[in-house]
Amino acid sequence: MKISDSTAISMPMRNLLAILAAVAFGIFAYTEITARLVSLETSRQLMEQDLISKSDQKIVDQEQYLLLEHLSSAQEDMATKMQEMKNNTVNLDRAVKDIEFLRDQVEKLKDKVRANGSTP
Repeated sequence: MKISDSTAISMPMRNLLAILAAVAFGIFAYTEITARLVSLETSRQLMEQDLISKSDQKIVDQEQYLLLEHLSSAQEDMATKMQEMKNNTVNLDRAVKDIEFLRDQVEKLKDKVRANGSTP
């Protein structure tokens, strides 16, 4: 058998259509498989990016939590100091009243001494 560009092939039309359908189905299947692979790869890359960004966010959240803990303890210390200062104010007010009372007592004693005619 000699084959050239002018060789004629006789084939039933049904077989030709079956071959063309098989080729079309193969091309369609290949296209769908490559599209699915691209979709999966894109999805994987997006998930990796989300994971990295969430990991970074977790680090930021931990830093904020530590800062919040520090600020909370500092606020508690300040509240304790303010309470101590409040108690000091009460003590100082009491001391002022006592000093005024003692001053009045000293003035009364001076008046008694003067009334007796003695000089201090």
